[in-house]
Amino acid sequence: MKNAKIILVFSFFLVLAIACGTKKNTFVSRNYQALTTKYNVLFNGQEALNTGIQEINTNYKDDWFQRLPIEPIEFEEKRADITEFGLGAGFDTNENDTKKTLTTFDKAEEKAVKAIQVHKMNIDGLERNRQIDDAYLLLGKSRYYQQRFIPAIEAFNYVIANYPNANLIADTKIWRAKSEIRVDNEERAIETLKLLLVVRDTLEANLPDETKENGYTTLAMAYIKSDSIQKAKESLLLATRTLKNRDQAARNLFILGQLFAEENKKDSAAMQFKKLINFNNAPERYKIHAEIELAKNAINDSMAAISFERIQKLIKNRDNRPYLDALYYQKGVLNEQKDSVQLAISDYNNSLRAPNGDEKQRTFTYEKLGNLHFKKSDYQYASAYFDSVLQISKDTLDLRIRRIKRKQKSLISLIQYENIITKNDSILRLAALSKDDQKAFFEKYIEKIKKEDEAAAQLRLNQLAFGNNNTSLASANQGKWYFYNTQSTSFGATEFRKTWGNRKLEDDWRWAEKAKNAIQEKEITQVNQKNERYDLDSYINKIPTEKVVIDSLYFERNQALYELGLIYKEQFNNPKLAKERLERVASLQPAEDLILPINWHLYQLETTLQNPEKAAVNKNLIISKFPDTKFAQLLLNPDAKIQDEVAENEVETKYKELYYAYKESKYDEVISAIDVMLPTISNADLLPKFELLKAYAIGKSKDKETYKKALEFVSVNYGTTEEGKKAKAILSQLEKKSKD
Repeated sequence: MKNAKIILVFSFFLVLAIACGTKKNTFVSRNYQALTTKYNVLFNGQEALNTGIQEINTNYKDDWFQRLPIEPIEFEEKRADITEFGLGAGFDTNENDTKKTLTTFDKAEEKAVKAIQVHKMNIDGLERNRQIDDAYLLLGKSRYYQQRFIPAIEAFNYVIANYPNANLIADTKIWRAKSEIRVDNEERAIETLKLLLVVRDTLEANLPDETKENGYTTLAMAYIKSDSIQKAKESLLLATRTLKNRDQAARNLFILGQLFAEENKKDSAAMQFKKLINFNNAPERYKIHAEIELAKNAINDSMAAISFERIQKLIKNRDNRPYLDALYYQKGVLNEQKDSVQLAISDYNNSLRAPNGDEKQRTFTYEKLGNLHFKKSDYQYASAYFDSVLQISKDTLDLRIRRIKRKQKSLISLIQYENIITKNDSILRLAALSKDDQKAFFEKYIEKIKKEDEAAAQLRLNQLAFGNNNTSLASANQGKWYFYNTQSTSFGATEFRKTWGNRKLEDDWRWAEKAKNAIQEKEITQVNQKNERYDLDSYINKIPTEKVVIDSLYFERNQALYELGLIYKEQFNNPKLAKERLERVASLQPAEDLILPINWHLYQLETTLQNPEKAAVNKNLIISKFPDTKFAQLLLNPDAKIQDEVAENEVETKYKELYYAYKESKYDEVISAIDVMLPTISNADLLPKFELLKAYAIGKSKDKETYKKALEFVSVNYGTTEEGKKAKAILSQLEKKSKD
């Protein structure tokens, strides 16, 4: 009897398995296979796919200073060799593949392949399992996110070719178009999507709203890829009519606003950003940055004031703490536009202090602070902020970063010269004092640092006492790991030093001899340092007394003042500071070779500042003391006729011709031709090239003094250019040879 029951149960399951198999086209088998495919295999595959997409959205970091990409995903360049995949790729398992750690998209593909292999019901040339088209769609999506676009397109094409009436056929065509865009076939993607979305003319196909949204979003992707921005805007406007997909819809609105802002259509941009702000289901990050973009695109002062108030409210809201860096930055920009510079600086500093601030945001904040200090001629502060930008920034090829790097390079030279002046001035002032005055000065200084050292020592004692009184704090946290509590670790370090002293990190550190040596070494070092700091003679002995050394300090200081004058005049366009530096060096009895260039540059500065009387003083000095120089000739003939300007490309061509003539030793011809060319050249960047070439030709054909005068003209008049620096270097070499 028992055996009969077993046979009966076995027979029932055998009949059921045969009835529900993939070879029989019965009502039971079709529905069983579809049900199993949908709620078992495909469900798990779809969950894996959704998890992977969620990871991408979580890890993707938007650059809010650039136009956002429509699809928030970054694909690596040529990550996979597409030739290794075919239509059946992924269906055969490999022993080595099983050892690899599967990603969520690998798992999704695995489930899609299993659904197709195990539950496919292709009977009499027709697929009877209505879930197989979903399996192929899942297969294509998982391959798309693995950056295997060609196999993904093949999976989508299989659905379109074999299941033309499937429920998800429109979605499949959209995904195929996305894959086509990724393989640089956007024209085909545009054609496919137009056939899908538009029946004829402007009559749209009867598709669900969410499908239309996805279709027009993908169409906008294709147009942006092909640089058809106007058509991309039209597609995004159509995509944002319904706002079904909250994340993508918010992104589309933001990008649409950015596109209008790029064309300076601030009204249209503001309309899109306001629509996004009023979109209740939009993610918070889009709404916050939409408020910021609204402030950027304010048309007038009243709109800017409204945006300012809204940003202030957002800053006060504790929920917006993750966005404080961007909010404070934009508030600073608005304050700067109102000429409230101090408030702007405060806001920029608050932006830098915001926790978890974005690195690129910090580079823009540092740049703003650097520019503000640069405008105020606080060049050392400006240099520090620009240096912070360069330290943080990773994109060294970015045009903005390269511009900051060039400005910082000039500032570094300026600061070096300013430091030379400060240092040499202080040394020379001390050297000029009598011995008694020097002693009095350093006695007062030593007294000051003694008081500072005593105050610092007292502070350390107070801190030590505070640490000893907090044993209860250490014991109160016994349930937590010791090193997570700063008070406990501070107390422990103090107790260790009380017991063992300062020990080196070495073997056998507990031996008494080790402690003795360590203490002695520390005491000797401290005594030597204190003795030197408090020793009056150590300071007095460092003051130079030799005339050669003092003269070199004077020369170095004067040269730095002259170079600073040129930098302020030529590079930073700051005539006031340039004049101050040059006037000072002129009053300090500079070297003979600096008198001419100093007065020439002062003449130009006074003319620019509209001080004709002061300019006349410099002019008369040049004419009277240096009558044979080209500067005197220029001053005596200021109204010389200038010929018609020659086109820039013709000038460059002429320079090449003259250079080759110079190479062929036609020096007189080169000199004459350049004299004719110079008054016709309007491009200031080309002038020093011609002048230096002329000087070289003079050096080959004229006497040494004439050559030196030509080089001197180039070095003085174009001192900050490469040509001016070359001329200066040659002059230095000629001076050395003449002395030798």
